[in-house]
Amino acid sequence: MTEPKEPRWARNLFSQLVDGGVTLFTHVPDAGNAALIRLAERHNETTAVLLSTEEEGVGICAGADLVGAHGVVCMQSSGVGNCINHLSLVKGGRFPIFLIVTMRGDYGEQNPWQYPMGQAVDAVLEAMGLLIFRVDSEADLETATGAALSACFKGGQGVALVLSQRFLGAKAF
Repeated sequence: MTEPKEPRWARNLFSQLVDGGVTLFTHVPDAGNAALIRLAERHNETTAVLLSTEEEGVGICAGADLVGAHGVVCMQSSGVGNCINHLSLVKGGRFPIFLIVTMRGDYGEQNPWQYPMGQAVDAVLEAMGLLIFRVDSEADLETATGAALSACFKGGQGVALVLSQRFLGAKAF
């Protein structure tokens, strides 16, 4: 059986993250981050860690930072709400954290239940002191990722790379 060829944007994002020193990819399953996680699972120098809830990834990535490793937490926008209390650990402990947030509840959304958290994502992230780097097109991806990597792992900031539905496409359910 042949492995699926991942979309170009996922391959480019994965390569840029690995080149930036990311070796740990924590995640809650989501169609928006599935290709990125498959790449991490197949790569010899990266580890994908399945989470039962998004806030676990915040603690795992904080621990990775303590031993000099770089990790990311991959989640759907609804998971941002689950992380609020744990993001206070990041702010208080001054840990760099890198979130990759795949959006729901914005451009083209068909599920009315996704709108409330989708509309709150930026405000929640900003309230917790994270910098937001939004990707609305493939042309935005490289520069936004580079800026987020620098701010996080060189500047010690909490960041969120937000992949919009305009970029990923809206889900039909």
